Amino acid sequence: MALDRPDRAAGAVLGSAVGDALGAPFEFGPPGRYSARFPVDADGPLDEMCGGGALGWAPGEFTDDTQMALLVGQSLVESGGLDEADLFGRFARWAAGDPPDIGNQTRAVLGSGRPWDVAAAEHFARSEHAAGNGSLMRTTPAAVFFAPQGRAATMDAAPRISDLTHGDPSAGEGCAVFHELVRVALDGGDPLGAVDGALDEVAPEHRDRWATVLTADWTPADATETNGAVWPTLGQAVWALRGASSFSEMLRRVIDLGGDTDTVAAVAGGMAGAVFRMDGIPARWVAVLHGRVPGFGDHRWDVGDLTGLAAELAGGAH
Repeated sequence: MALDRPDRAAGAVLGSAVGDALGAPFEFGPPGRYSARFPVDADGPLDEMCGGGALGWAPGEFTDDTQMALLVGQSLVESGGLDEADLFGRFARWAAGDPPDIGNQTRAVLGSGRPWDVAAAEHFARSEHAAGNGSLMRTTPAAVFFAPQGRAATMDAAPRISDLTHGDPSAGEGCAVFHELVRVALDGGDPLGAVDGALDEVAPEHRDRWATVLTADWTPADATETNGAVWPTLGQAVWALRGASSFSEMLRRVIDLGGDTDTVAAVAGGMAGAVFRMDGIPARWVAVLHGRVPGFGDHRWDVGDLTGLAAELAGGAH
């Protein structure tokens, strides 16, 4: 076990939120917009946390990706483990709080009025479209929480959380693979070296599809879906890690892909934070990070709150 696990856990939780806020202004834009605006890393008081975008985010403000991730983290800590009914209730309360951004599938499931254990499954049975990245974007806190229990517990928890809103098994499998890669990074290992072992736990009928997007020679140009789907989202995060030597480089790579930039950067940021640790995240980004969780009062989350939650998550499941 890595002696710097607390720093890696904080890096994962902070990194996901930082990626979310950094990518939000470029959401659904074309490739290359980030580097066109910021051709080199900022120096001094300048900051790439520019805010804006279609929804007018404030500089450093995180989106629904982190809002839901915080609900996952708080439910795990306060319940002492995974309580699906509690977490679904928090999600529903958040959705009723009129968040400025919420995925269509998540909105439909949480607004259906159906119980936690059938709402997503019924939606999937009707639509057969549920393999979006909306459960992957929020799962970093759960990866941190379950990591001390080992691979089986870490991967088993992921689809249970995903299934609350995303009925397609592929969404849960993506979360499970991500959980395992983060767990290995938190232990100080190489998450890229853990890909094959994680794929062994994926349903055999889906393994080839996951192996395709996670192989060393896959690039985002090979994607057959937009990065609003779970497969290319995770594939792009892993691709970015293969070619990056720092947190900032990894985030630049995924945001420059365009499309669903806040979510892909949130996923990549969670992994990058576990690899490069909290002190690898540029301080200028962390300093302006903030946001609120609709439906849960006016509390303004900042770096202190996020690092505090990370510490509780890292010590939560043993």
